[in-house]
Amino acid sequence: MKIVRAIEVVGVVALLGVAAWAQEFPRAELALDYSFARYAPSASYTKGHSLNGGGGAIKININEYLGFVMDLQGYGSNKTSFNIPPNTFFPGGGSGVVQGNLFTYMFGPQLKVPAHRIHPFGQLLFGAAHSNVYGNAFKQICQPISGSCAFNKAPAGDAFAMSFGGGVDIPINKNFSFRPAEVDYLYTRFTNQFTNAGQNNVRFSAGVVISFAHTTY
Repeated sequence: MKIVRAIEVVGVVALLGVAAWAQEFPRAELALDYSFARYAPSASYTKGHSLNGGGGAIKININEYLGFVMDLQGYGSNKTSFNIPPNTFFPGGGSGVVQGNLFTYMFGPQLKVPAHRIHPFGQLLFGAAHSNVYGNAFKQICQPISGSCAFNKAPAGDAFAMSFGGGVDIPINKNFSFRPAEVDYLYTRFTNQFTNAGQNNVRFSAGVVISFAHTTY
């Protein structure tokens, strides 16, 4: 009888151990956010400006900690003033107020640490950016006066983009989390006649995260 009792006790302890070890994590997460970007053009003749927008990210988790993110953000039209001194591309100089938008499409790994009350995370993303500001600048500065620019084709609106940074999620329940802050360095490399190097930008995001397809490990 004592042996049977001992086996029962061992079985209960083992089951409790398995229950404590078996935890859940979501296979997929959807983040929806507001995003603010401080865009810093690399050319000296136009100033940096603030962009408001938003978007979201889809994350597929490999395990409790590591997942891969597809991040899509868009920022509304913003006015940019160009005051260009005479140079090779603009023999007589040029000026104008141009409206344009910015979109980013990036992918990469995200590492999250699921602590009890908060889930801090960090990520490194690569992809592309798109903006119509340089095409609009060509239309407004180069086209009205024939020969004012030394080129006759609008610059490409696509460029390389990269970001790294992180933030924190606060779980509300099994399926919803609040993301009070995500801060990222955002690098874009628009290089054309209106700009001359990469752009070193920063972005701030906040929103909610919805979790799906929880699995036990």
